Amino acid sequence: MRGYPAQEPFSPIGERYHVEALRLGQGVVGEESAYGPDPYQGLLRFPAGQAASGDTLLFFHGGGWTNGYKEWMAFMAPGLNAGGVHLVSAGYRLAPGHVFPTGLEDCTAALLAVLEGARGRVFVGGHSAGGHYAALLALGPHRGRIAGCLPVSGVFEFGEGSGLPSRPRFLGADPANDAAASPARHVVAEHPPFLLAWGERDFPHLIAQAERFAGLLGDATTLVLPGCDHLGASYDTGRADGAWLPAALAWMAAQA
Repeated sequence: MRGYPAQEPFSPIGERYHVEALRLGQGVVGEESAYGPDPYQGLLRFPAGQAASGDTLLFFHGGGWTNGYKEWMAFMAPGLNAGGVHLVSAGYRLAPGHVFPTGLEDCTAALLAVLEGARGRVFVGGHSAGGHYAALLALGPHRGRIAGCLPVSGVFEFGEGSGLPSRPRFLGADPANDAAASPARHVVAEHPPFLLAWGERDFPHLIAQAERFAGLLGDATTLVLPGCDHLGASYDTGRADGAWLPAALAWMAAQA
């Protein structure tokens, strides 16, 4: 991708996702803006046009906190726009050059930038690592300004018992970051509504995490995406004939 500092080399699964996400979003053009000076501190806006409901979904890409581009999520825009929802895809600085809480601080800055210009409700969501950041935002100090949270195959726990095969490098050297970065450790009584989605064939540890997180929240709506693995769960968010898009549009419209 031009205009960005180099990232860590893609893993095989990361390379596969990179190629497919860009293919799916080919020809979908957004409006660029920045919320900070770093090239990764950018927003890509896809307005819904005259049929807009006024709702905005701010969505964060995945990539294991070490990879990813806001351009990846362009493929989500046509379906959401057709449903009257504006999409904003946000980038954020990545590990290993930037460790927690830098990425969360970037996502917070992106949220505030979107809230400043929004004329209606703002929802947050993300896939995988992006779902993790979205959940933290929805449980953080600005949660009262968030209409709802839609993590897809998100990560909600770090440390012992999380089931993760290794400790993500974005957590840095401080062991206290495991708890600080875990949305499951920050559940509060008053929080925005959650729609938690994951693939039927997703990573087993992420399915288990999502189910535990739903239990902690107590009032979350859950959605299992039929036939989807971890990558397929993301692709499903852009499919008019998939499970996520119609469910997400109906769920957002139903929130008070």
